[in-house]
Amino acid sequence: MDSEPLLVAPLKSSVIFLVDLCRALSIPHGIDLIELADYSGGRAGGVRLLKDLDSPVAGRHVLIVEDVVDTGLTLHFLARTLALRNPASLAVVALLDRPYRRLVDDLPVRYVGFTVPDELFAGYGLGLDERWRALPDLHYVVAEALPPAAADAA
Repeated sequence: MDSEPLLVAPLKSSVIFLVDLCRALSIPHGIDLIELADYSGGRAGGVRLLKDLDSPVAGRHVLIVEDVVDTGLTLHFLARTLALRNPASLAVVALLDRPYRRLVDDLPVRYVGFTVPDELFAGYGLGLDERWRALPDLHYVVAEALPPAAADAA
């Protein structure tokens, strides 16, 4: 059993939070990245794996580093997928949380930075149409102020 915890971040929006969390931890730990995507074609809650982990999780304490926990559907898929690999423990740290939007109840969310309203945020890794991820802090995005194509995506 590897005693160093493994921090797992879904690409792309969680990466900046992951890096800052890594720098703040005073214990040795590993990091790995995973990439998930929603199924196209309107299948509700469908998630597929685009890039798997490079590190084994069996016997390790795994901490999923999430940007935003919303409905919980994608996180539920990820947590179930990792739980099948027999980690010693599995928990989630979320920068932003919207617990009132949950469609899934049994999520291992243990640490939360901020509980936020049902609004759109950009910066600090969060993007809209792949823009604004590099802003150094979080910004509330006013959908009405966006150009029409971007406002439709919000």
